[in-house]
Amino acid sequence: MTRPLPEGQYAELSNGMRLHYIDSKPVQGTPIETLLFIQGSGPGASGWSNFQHNIPAFVAAGYRAITIDLPGYGFSGKPTDAIYSLDYFVNYLHELVDLLEIPRLTLIGNSLGGAIAMGFALQHPTRTTRLILMAAGGLEEREVYFATKGIQAMVKYPMGSAEFTKDVLRQLLSLLVFDPVHVTDQLVDERWQVLQLQNPQVLASMQIPNLADQLAKLTVPVLAFWGTGDLFCPVSGAQILANHCTNAQIHTLTGCGHWVMVEHTDYFNRQCLDFLTHTPV
Repeated sequence: MTRPLPEGQYAELSNGMRLHYIDSKPVQGTPIETLLFIQGSGPGASGWSNFQHNIPAFVAAGYRAITIDLPGYGFSGKPTDAIYSLDYFVNYLHELVDLLEIPRLTLIGNSLGGAIAMGFALQHPTRTTRLILMAAGGLEEREVYFATKGIQAMVKYPMGSAEFTKDVLRQLLSLLVFDPVHVTDQLVDERWQVLQLQNPQVLASMQIPNLADQLAKLTVPVLAFWGTGDLFCPVSGAQILANHCTNAQIHTLTGCGHWVMVEHTDYFNRQCLDFLTHTPV
């Protein structure tokens, strides 16, 4: 039996946007800091499916972890007439942070979420303490991403079309990871559940610029992870970060695809917690 996705809280934002988020806090004491987890893109994507194996470790270590469903994904609003640009995503994140009265926070983003995290830090540097990026998008031209095996598979069938079957979804998810053992029936069911709520507009209209030339403006510490077997965001992005960021630690992992936080959960959690503990802000 499929376990239903957890439903958290909703923020009522501008233009009728209802943004879904799960707010996880330590059982006792004041949280050390607030972390905002930003998911990647793709059919059936949600914050929970990206980070469900990581959140407990951060909360147990004393952090407040807010996991959002981006506009167009999960249980958040999915306008059919919006242009899903970088500014569109960043503006809604900023609204949420203001609504929750969070003065500063660390952003943790995978793929599209990494690009959004960088965009937020560039636009709101005083609200950002650190960045943790996993195979971040927004570091190459659009043509580079669309030439990858993963992106070509993702856009082959429009979301909601009859051709986009559950088997197609499973095959696509298998491209996200180096070892398909991570593509469990539970994961496929979770993503399929969300996919039934999605429409094609978010992928059809997405506009994420190449931020490489702006990376030198990032003043916060950056921790980045990249799998050498990534079929969606080429590992060349790791070198771009290294060439342009002034304060970055970059981990490249063999035997890893696009989902380091899923494929190497314990390593990812340990390295992030060490970074959070020992990086001055």
